[in-house]
Amino acid sequence: MLTIFNRCELCITTNMEQQYRIRTILSDNNIEYYIKTTNLLSPSPFGRSYSRGGTIGLDLKQIYEYKFYVHKHDKEKATYLINKR
Repeated sequence: MLTIFNRCELCITTNMEQQYRIRTILSDNNIEYYIKTTNLLSPSPFGRSYSRGGTIGLDLKQIYEYKFYVHKHDKEKATYLINKR
């Protein structure tokens, strides 16, 4: 079971295709994962946000940030699998 106490951050991406690719790899290899999705355009008192500065120059394909978390014991295997070409 993946909890806040036994998980570690695997990677962060703003690319939807890369997010799908990582999810597929982790699922195919039976690695439990958790994704935290953040909308970078929504106003937030905590963390970064583009809501005050506008979206000029911002690639609207990358308005979501995806943080992947896996169990600490699975991090090395998961890192190897997502970086394997």
